[in-house]
Amino acid sequence: MLPVAQLHARHVPFVCPPGADLLQVLWCPFDHGMATPRTALFWRSSVTVTDVLEAPPEPPVVQRDCYLPEPCLLSPEQVTEYPDTAELEEELRDQLDDGSRWEAIDPAQYDSCADDTSELYLLNLSVAPGWKTGGWIRWGLGDPRLSPCPECGTEQVPHLTIASREWEGGRGTWFAEEDRADPSPPRPGDRNGDHTLIDIVGGHNLQLLACPADPSHPHTELVQ
Repeated sequence: MLPVAQLHARHVPFVCPPGADLLQVLWCPFDHGMATPRTALFWRSSVTVTDVLEAPPEPPVVQRDCYLPEPCLLSPEQVTEYPDTAELEEELRDQLDDGSRWEAIDPAQYDSCADDTSELYLLNLSVAPGWKTGGWIRWGLGDPRLSPCPECGTEQVPHLTIASREWEGGRGTWFAEEDRADPSPPRPGDRNGDHTLIDIVGGHNLQLLACPADPSHPHTELVQ
């Protein structure tokens, strides 16, 4: 199995099992049930990790090169996002379609989406793209659905998003601070930012859903 992500609770806020403060995510670099790699989560105490490899071993063969992550350092940012329009009640969706509300809040952004004000919400306010812990799911390949924990039945929540792109489209709302500071920063409308060179089913996200009552319970995978 290949290492995909290592997250420390002191850097990224997430619920840990008792005694753990480190999450290590691995996957098998071959297609499984959803034509995606199969993931495994390992919760550990960072004080017990002593012999650290400078370079993790690579398997002799992978099914797809896009399942072999390019090593990257994380620079976590905390952002505010809102549910996908598919999860909103009809009354709220109607409010998003009311152009006068957007014009009063931000005329510049309203003008750029005058033909579709819901797009302004979708691209700039609702679900942040890229790798993240927590947050909301951007639905597209299916409708919102419940995902009970396989062990205790508690409704699972988004735990980790493994994304094919770090940012995309819009007016640059979601560009990371480190990307903005780059000598050649991205521009609104660009659709790249694929630092890890991972590709999930042609540019989608692999959502790992976990039990909020006990994250050590079996997790669920969802492609969107």
